[in-house]
Amino acid sequence: MPTADELISPDSIRRLTAVLRNTSPAASRWRTVADSVTTLGPLSLSQRARAVGEALLADTGHVYAHLAHAVRAALTSEDLTGWMVWPLTEAVASAATASPSDADFDDGLDLLAQLTPRLTAEFALRTFLNTDPARTLATATTWTDSPDPAVRRLASEGTRPKLPWARQVPELTRNPAATLPLLDRLHADTSDNVRRSVANHLNDISRLDPDLATTQAAHWTHGPASTTPALIRHAMRTLVKQGNPAALELVGFHGDRADLKVDGPRLERTDIPLGSALDFTARITNISNKPVTLAIDYVIHHKKANGKQTPKVFKLAKRTVPPGETTELWRSHSFRPINTRPYYPGAHAVQLQVNGYHYNTVPFVLTPSAG
Repeated sequence: MPTADELISPDSIRRLTAVLRNTSPAASRWRTVADSVTTLGPLSLSQRARAVGEALLADTGHVYAHLAHAVRAALTSEDLTGWMVWPLTEAVASAATASPSDADFDDGLDLLAQLTPRLTAEFALRTFLNTDPARTLATATTWTDSPDPAVRRLASEGTRPKLPWARQVPELTRNPAATLPLLDRLHADTSDNVRRSVANHLNDISRLDPDLATTQAAHWTHGPASTTPALIRHAMRTLVKQGNPAALELVGFHGDRADLKVDGPRLERTDIPLGSALDFTARITNISNKPVTLAIDYVIHHKKANGKQTPKVFKLAKRTVPPGETTELWRSHSFRPINTRPYYPGAHAVQLQVNGYHYNTVPFVLTPSAG
């Protein structure tokens, strides 16, 4: 991942200044924007975007009409592209939402739609959402019909509840269902980028309201487009990792608790020296009259420094088991010390998780290594 200095860099700001001076030569000559390169050093990427955005506002007198005129003039230049665009979107959002004019609010959203193909306006859209979420979502809904996939993507990406690098929008956290109409209109979009954004958006929602996310994904399985199964798999990834039964069924795992007889885990030993491995076996029998497709995981309940146990899920196997048949499993789980996961001697446990359902929990003790 490039660093902040490589993205919104002094060079990119100098190029932005050149575009502005060429397209709006009668303005302030953009001195504050040009001088902003001296302030970037300690700032993060988003802080850089906002700092340069403030410089743009200063050079246009914090008057939305002046800024909007300059931005539209800059859009006539093919050199206006890449990371220099982010500060422009921040300035537009700040000026439009600060203006007492409703027309400026709407015009600012229109400018974001014009700027987003040059990079993205997703981060600046958060300012509009925090000012008037209903009005902003109404405009985003019109973007879903745009012929430009970058604008359609903005409707989904800019309204994600947990958009990385972006300001939080408390209203979307409180009410994640507010954006579902947008996703409904875009989930079968012809653009891979738009569909990927929809999947990431629904994954965000799944972290806030799993039932809402799985219900929405299930709705899309009725008369789906050919691209819908892949979108749902990507959207359900967090819930699948957590072993959510509804999400697992949506991505193709079928078989509930009543269909299965689970034997295990059976441990070869219950005292495990630190640095060695926990070896265990298990048997799963399909006692139903139909095939079952299983996501088989196991959970290690680690003892932490405070003496409490916390679970972590590990993948074990994927199996299709015909009626009346049994699948056997074996795993050796290493307790070799690693930097990212310290181990503490004492009481631990291991548990099977099949299609999201938890089964037997078997205790064991992690002991200090002999060395």
